[in-house]
Amino acid sequence: MTSEAKPGKNSGVASFTARVHREGSWFVAQATEIDIASQGESEGEALANLREALELYFMPDGPKSPGDIPEIEVSVAAT
Repeated sequence: MTSEAKPGKNSGVASFTARVHREGSWFVAQATEIDIASQGESEGEALANLREALELYFMPDGPKSPGDIPEIEVSVAAT
């Protein structure tokens, strides 16, 4: 399933394709052009959450490249 916005030329708005799939009881929406995803209890909620994540990512004071994002190491014990 895909959803795509098509703004007018030179509108200052970026356009991304979103793919939505189900993982258990959650819907996951992912922007295919960049590595940003979100989830929700419905397809609409997942897409709305993805839109918010994209808006936050591209805010002027937000991260611009993977190098701007701090890396952390996480250990997970197998059960």
